Amino acid sequence: MQTATKTVPVPALGLDFTILADDTLIGPAIEKGAWEEHETQLFSAHIQTGCQVVDLGANVGWFAVQAILAGAQVQAFEPVPFIADVAAANIERANRRGPGHGTLHRCAAGASRGSARIVLASGNHGDNRVLAESGEIPRDMRDAEEIEIRVERVDDLVQGATRVLKIDTQGSEWLALQGARGLLKASPQMALLIEFWPYALRECKPLELLQFLEQAGFTLGKATAAPYPLSSERIMAQAMRGDPVKGGFDLYAVRGLPFHVLGCGARLKSILRSLREE
Repeated sequence: MQTATKTVPVPALGLDFTILADDTLIGPAIEKGAWEEHETQLFSAHIQTGCQVVDLGANVGWFAVQAILAGAQVQAFEPVPFIADVAAANIERANRRGPGHGTLHRCAAGASRGSARIVLASGNHGDNRVLAESGEIPRDMRDAEEIEIRVERVDDLVQGATRVLKIDTQGSEWLALQGARGLLKASPQMALLIEFWPYALRECKPLELLQFLEQAGFTLGKATAAPYPLSSERIMAQAMRGDPVKGGFDLYAVRGLPFHVLGCGARLKSILRSLREE
């Protein structure tokens, strides 16, 4: 698949940003000035000058660019060639501005090194899914284009403590974590943003992923404007209430770092939300 691009000004970043012209979700949001605002706020709140940030499923590089401009050393992973080209352009533009620096790895993050097949969404270019070893295509993507990509273990490409880890890999989150166990061990202070989408999750049960993170010492919550700590069982209950295919949400988690980082107003709202939401 090939698609046209366009470059738009993003005042909040202070630089131009290249997007996929026919994207139906991420591109239009960035063109209006922002993408995933709550996640971006939580992500940015934990970045310190000189820290390492790892972005798995970088897409066009929105989060990687945020981290570079905040002074971080960024390792970004994006396996789809035409999307990686756009991410590379955005990361290089941010590198010229600094003060941080980003490196793009043109591969998916997995449990082992090799290759895999990925199906490409035609509208939302953020919804590209690596297939399981069985090769079975998700039922909502039967007519999608399929290509081969490279898969690498994070631990083979990234070393040292990581302060912020973002994983948005459309169902491959468990596999990405298994290939990053060394990174997790080396990072006692870490903030994590991870997509939790039970329908698309591969090679593990949804509760298994949540319990893995809890056992690793993370305090979990939903990535919202006012997050509050949630048990894995409560997260599962909220995730299962929605549409089984479209359901799911982004999780925010920390260990060795403060959970509440968005100010007193957000913390008060989080308390009220925790009492209201079952």
